[in-house]
Amino acid sequence: MAYPNVFLLINGEWRAAAHGETLDVINPANGKIIGNVAKAARDDIERSLKAAQAGFKSWSATSAYDRAKKMRRAADLVRARADDIARLLTLEEGKPYAEARNEVVNCAELIDWFADEARRTYGRLIPARQAGVMSATVKEPVGPAIGFTPWNFPVAQVTRKLAPALAAGCSIVIKAPEETPASPAALIQCFVDADIAPGVIGLLYGEPSEISSYAIPHPTIRKVSFTGSVPVGKHLAALASAHMKRITMELGGHGPVIVCEDADLESAASALAMAKFRNAGQVCVAPTRFIVHEAVYAEFTDLFTKKAQALKIGDGLDAGTTMGPLINERRRASVERLIADAVEKGASLKCGGERIAGDGFFFQPTVLADVTTEMVAMNEEPFGPIALFMSYSKLDDAIAEANRLPFGLAAYVWTRDAKKASALGRGIESGMVTINHLGIALPETPYGGIRESGYGSEGGPEAVEAYLNTKFVSHLSE
Repeated sequence: MAYPNVFLLINGEWRAAAHGETLDVINPANGKIIGNVAKAARDDIERSLKAAQAGFKSWSATSAYDRAKKMRRAADLVRARADDIARLLTLEEGKPYAEARNEVVNCAELIDWFADEARRTYGRLIPARQAGVMSATVKEPVGPAIGFTPWNFPVAQVTRKLAPALAAGCSIVIKAPEETPASPAALIQCFVDADIAPGVIGLLYGEPSEISSYAIPHPTIRKVSFTGSVPVGKHLAALASAHMKRITMELGGHGPVIVCEDADLESAASALAMAKFRNAGQVCVAPTRFIVHEAVYAEFTDLFTKKAQALKIGDGLDAGTTMGPLINERRRASVERLIADAVEKGASLKCGGERIAGDGFFFQPTVLADVTTEMVAMNEEPFGPIALFMSYSKLDDAIAEANRLPFGLAAYVWTRDAKKASALGRGIESGMVTINHLGIALPETPYGGIRESGYGSEGGPEAVEAYLNTKFVSHLSE
């Protein structure tokens, strides 16, 4: 299967950029150019927004029942094409094929769930104070939306914006990542082939700041959803709020893990190592700060280190690969900087710590023990294959460390004590807390952070609610 050159989707047509510009796409497993993607110009953005306005008129007038049928048809096509979409995803992003295929299949499940949720956007009747008055609320789609998505989960993050928007009756323009353009295009082709009308979905690639600065203030756009870094999220949230646009922001984190002295250490090490090194650690909800009770600190750190050392690093399309490359050289240099700073300040390097020679942007899975809060890696989201270990003696100290940073996206707890589990579930300040298993990111559950990790949810019924206005109607019968 050859890697395709990727175009823009505007008003139901795949087309080159207005000025003919393209950007190269690099395979991170070997550093080679594998194709190109159209770079939208201002004219392309304007055409896309105009199409979204027309698409909204037709889609919002389509019954929830019929919207759901078309969404389920798209989900079936995603499943049927999962192998091909996953291969494109691995070629452009680097993650192991098994991870890529799982991401694609999960997208189909997300689409199905939100298709059903389209039929549950209920209003309510309100008891009136006057005879003959009918008071009610109704839910109406907010209008055309725009979603900005990242490269690390190039189809999952598109789906988390696209599916709830469509369920609510909104049209949406997706600004997908230039680093990984082919898999989002293949995903959206499934919706095109499911006969969703032109203009309901648009797809743009290009300079992020140019697209956001033009599209967010534009009067057509009524809702903005962004997944990415905290600084960029703050900037886009400020831009949207200046124009009173609805926002959902899923930003960065620095996931704390509290491992208590009574935890099942083998279960915790296996699950958390998988979660930590998934996608080479380039995951916003990844566990990163391991806060381990002093009584089991040495044993758990050794168990986890062995799991890290057992990973097979390589091209995501090679059989047996369990961790692929980082996305680019900038990410690899950033990981090196964090490790060097930590070691210089006294961290113990249990394994890894170095780039892997040869083609591509590979880096060893790394475990750093005895870290302190003075180290940059303990304050800045690592976004790479680095696990940071520190010990605690009192549970209150562990909770304090978990809450020390301004982030609050995902947190992890391992304990067999019900009282501790309850205290940690309440005490950790995070949008998502999962205890004794990896239980986040299901379609039916909220997905989002608090504090500087974002605003709103991209999972559960809350995700659809973000694309709806509540209208109050009061009617006096004559």
